[in-house]
Amino acid sequence: MNWIDPHVHMVSRTTTDYEQMAMAGCVALSEPAFWAGYDRSSAAVFHDYFNHITTFEPQRAADYGIAHYCWLCLNPKEGEDMGLTREVLAFIPEFLERPTVLGIGEIGLNRVTKREMESFVAHVDLAMEHEQLILIHTPHLEDKYKGTLQIVEALKRDSRVTPDRVLIDHAEEHTIDMIREAGFWTGLTLYPNTKMAMDRAVDIVEIYGSERLCVNSACDWGPSVPLAVPAFAMAMRRRGHGAELIEQIVHANPAAFFGQCPKFVIPG
Repeated sequence: MNWIDPHVHMVSRTTTDYEQMAMAGCVALSEPAFWAGYDRSSAAVFHDYFNHITTFEPQRAADYGIAHYCWLCLNPKEGEDMGLTREVLAFIPEFLERPTVLGIGEIGLNRVTKREMESFVAHVDLAMEHEQLILIHTPHLEDKYKGTLQIVEALKRDSRVTPDRVLIDHAEEHTIDMIREAGFWTGLTLYPNTKMAMDRAVDIVEIYGSERLCVNSACDWGPSVPLAVPAFAMAMRRRGHGAELIEQIVHANPAAFFGQCPKFVIPG
């Protein structure tokens, strides 16, 4: 079965991961801009990073028949520095016309502070100004509900935002209702320890259904699994779910969301 991973950080993975993903049926993936494991020292470092994920990574993926797309932003963990945020936002538009850029992301909140929210709103403004899709990061663990609620409320206050053009990621049982009721796309992240196990994700599908729902690995330099999406497909099969439902979640749904950007094309 072909599948798409809507959220991966391949800059932190090896070329062998691309090969194994391709052999397991991955046809496309998208890489949101994220924290590098340290706070970057200047806007110039972001400029180099954006060049990397819009040039080098697409070529690495193409060598294995995978379409690589990306999203651009200053990650929420670095959103406390509004001066740096403004510098980075100033040059993001020069990258938006590159053929593999789908939109602005992953933006959101980390510790749910006032400055993080200012940075988030500034990114939303940029996305609306340039008619971009938005991919959103919600906080981890104890800040999950509070941060997700603030994100959803901020988006609902902005009349320019079309919910169907926004995917709110890292949803869990206590946040999925507010995301879906507001009309946004929902992402479930299949990541050990800090996010969601396979069985929990299958439980959510069984309770809430598959409409506007995607699953992803968010694989990075931490303990993570590049083949989490096909592992989810296997967990669905073990529960007795058919190929049509599984294909909708792992392929058709992400293709429908990404397909709102005319640059998104699946190889073959």
